[in-house]
Amino acid sequence: MAETYALILAGGSGTRFWPLSRDSRPKQLLNLFGDTTLLNQTIDRLQGLIPKQNILILTNKLQEEAVREVASDLPPENIFAEPAKRDTGPAVALGAGLIAARDPEATMVVLPADQLIQDVGEFHKVISDAIETAANTDALVTIGIKPTWACPSFGYVERGKKATIAGLELTNTPHEVVKFREKPNPQLAEQFLRQGNFAWNAGMFIWSIPTVINELTRHTPQLSKFVSEIRNSSDIQATVDAQFPELDSISIDYALMENASRVLNIEATFDWDDVGSWISVSKYLEQAKDNNTTNSPLVKIDSQNNIVFTKSKDTQVALLGVDDLIIVQTDDAILVANRHQADDIKKLIDELPRELR
Repeated sequence: MAETYALILAGGSGTRFWPLSRDSRPKQLLNLFGDTTLLNQTIDRLQGLIPKQNILILTNKLQEEAVREVASDLPPENIFAEPAKRDTGPAVALGAGLIAARDPEATMVVLPADQLIQDVGEFHKVISDAIETAANTDALVTIGIKPTWACPSFGYVERGKKATIAGLELTNTPHEVVKFREKPNPQLAEQFLRQGNFAWNAGMFIWSIPTVINELTRHTPQLSKFVSEIRNSSDIQATVDAQFPELDSISIDYALMENASRVLNIEATFDWDDVGSWISVSKYLEQAKDNNTTNSPLVKIDSQNNIVFTKSKDTQVALLGVDDLIIVQTDDAILVANRHQADDIKKLIDELPRELR
């Protein structure tokens, strides 16, 4: 019987969480929620669902050392660093090739490393149903998040009728995907919300290795060839080093999902937060008076709607006559920003000394 593997995508930059995040230690490697990193939590969430020897992590050269430190309980050979920066299409193809080399009939679960999910029980139910669906159909399966507001920053999945899958008893019924929709403008996002059959695209994908190879062959032959090269290589690292940098930079949505023969969507019943900015983090901090949030001791006078985060959680912070600020302190830097410009913090990075990026 084919096994199930997980590929955790743990690259990317941490520009929205400066100064706590840096190029070598982005969001998924930070202790933003509790005493463990988001990457640790992603790995731990798979316990009882996928054995650790079947969990692979894909990162980049700059972050490899930190990822290996965080994921030290995984087999060292399960952590791979991309030799060049490419988009999610090549990354997923690399993961598919690595898994195909171990088990060409396997089922593969693709997960981002930087999402906050706390209801592990419901997560297991949904992913288990997705695995069953993928293993018994020729469909690519996605996980959708029921929108709570008309967010223009997410991609959307248009859900159609319930899928008919003979012989499977599932708690969470998949729906046929009508279309993937790119990040909409605010007006279109409102329309999606009113229609009620749209889900946020969570970037979680589940499929069998034969199905994903077949779909890549039809729609992105460059990537299917790369999968085949890895699968049949006698020196996988050398093959990756030589061929990965030559791949076109393309997202997995463009490379595969938007053109695949059949895509199914299962709506998540677990909590989900992509934690995209300090505004998102503030929801999980201590709620002080006047809508101030903090992870440190705080006194304030005539101050409201501020977010305070210090690397040393016992740092005393005092606010006087200030509103709508994001204040973040680390050992070597302090950020003071207007909370209404949280998404623009990344624009500061190029202006900083290289050692602080």
